[in-house]
Amino acid sequence: MKNAEPYRRIGSGMRANILKYLAVALLASAPLALHAQSGEETVSKYTRKGADTCLSCHEDAAALAIFATAHAVPLDPRSPFGHGQLQCEACHGPGDTHAGRVRRGAERPPLIYFNERDNTAVEVENSMCMDCHASDVGIGWHAGAHAFDEVSCADCHQSHARVDAVTQTSTQAEVCAACHQLQKNETLKAFAHPLFEEKMSCTACHGMHGDTVAAQLARVTLNDTCYQCHADKRGPYLWEHAPVSEDCGLCHAPHGSNHPGMLTQRAPLLCQGCHSQDGHPSVAYEDDGLASAMPSRYLLAQGCMNCHSQVHGSNHPSGTKLTR
Repeated sequence: MKNAEPYRRIGSGMRANILKYLAVALLASAPLALHAQSGEETVSKYTRKGADTCLSCHEDAAALAIFATAHAVPLDPRSPFGHGQLQCEACHGPGDTHAGRVRRGAERPPLIYFNERDNTAVEVENSMCMDCHASDVGIGWHAGAHAFDEVSCADCHQSHARVDAVTQTSTQAEVCAACHQLQKNETLKAFAHPLFEEKMSCTACHGMHGDTVAAQLARVTLNDTCYQCHADKRGPYLWEHAPVSEDCGLCHAPHGSNHPGMLTQRAPLLCQGCHSQDGHPSVAYEDDGLASAMPSRYLLAQGCMNCHSQVHGSNHPSGTKLTR
C-alpha cells in the first residue's frame, strides 16, 4: 500500500458517517477526534497518505493481517480499502492529529480503538461497524441481551484476523464461552451437544444478532429450533405426549446433562413430576428406598420408559399409552 494516492473525494455516505461519529463522540464526552494544540482545540482531519501514514508505525502482524481479509480488497468498492475509500480511517476515524506531532510528555490523541473501553464508547464502536453491516444485524439486535449488556462487535469479531474465529464451527464455541461460562460447564457433562468436539456451533441454535426472543434462538420457539436437527420428533402423532409439543426444555437440558438423553432428571422421578401414581402400579422411588445392605429392587433398572417407550408420541392404533 505504499505511495497510495491522496484522498480528494469523500462520498455522501462517508460524510454522514463522519458527522455521526463526531456527534456520538461529543455526547459521550470522549474527545476522540479533538486535539489540544497551544491551548486551542482543533477537529482532526483525514491524513493525506491514508494507510501509508498508519503503517509507518503499525507494522505488527496483527495490523497487517487485515490485508488477507475482505476488508482490504482493493477492487471491491464496499471495502474500506476499495478505490476512493478511507482505508484504516474508514473504521478508526480521522487521524491527522493522532499521527501528527505532540508535545514532549503529552499523550497522543486517541482514535477509535475497538474493544478498549477506556478510550472508545461501545456506541461509537458499533456505529462504525453498523455503517456497513446494518443488514447483517437487523433491528432485533437492539432488543437483545447483547445490546442490553453493551457488548460491542469487537468483543466477538476480529476484523483484522485472516479467519474470524466466531464465524468458524471449530472455534466459535470458545469465543462464546469467554462470557457464557455456565453454558460451557454444562456442555462438559456426560451427555451434551458436541460443541467442543467441533461438530456443532452455537449459532446452530442461537441467533446472535437479529432475534428478539429471550434466549436469542435461531427460530421463534425452542421446539422449532430443536426440530432443525430432530425432525423425527416433530410429529404430528396420533397419540401425543403433551409436554413434547409444548416445550422440549420441560424434559431436556439443552446444553448438557449427566442423565442419558440430556434429561433434566432420570426416570421415574422425571415422569412422576407430572404423572401421579394413582391408578398405576408405580411408586415414587427415592433415595430412602436404599437399604443399608442391599439396594431396593424398585431402584434397579426401574424406569417408566421400559414400557412407555414411545415417549415423544405414537402413531400406533393401540399406542394411547405410548407403549408402542
